[in-house]
Amino acid sequence: MEKLKIVWSDTAIEKLDEILNFYSQRNQSDTYSKKLYEKLMKDVRLLARTPMIGIKTRLTNVQGLIIDDFIVYYELKNKIVIILTVWDCAQNPESNIF
Repeated sequence: MEKLKIVWSDTAIEKLDEILNFYSQRNQSDTYSKKLYEKLMKDVRLLARTPMIGIKTRLTNVQGLIIDDFIVYYELKNKIVIILTVWDCAQNPESNIF
């Protein structure tokens, strides 16, 4: 399979930024946030070659890639993997739209 392009939505970028800022403030250090960022980016890059590794959601064409305590929701469109949002599993599950 050819390598797909990965595009982050504005919402996904905002949510990732919120998560990283939360852990930086809570831990009073950027160490965990930096490690988390690297882990998320590394695992998301897997989607470029193997986009079907995610779990199905109740929304058509939307899948979720579980990475530690987070789920990266994405969809495939015209050979592009669109990252829709990043979900911290510690959040209220009722606010998860996927």
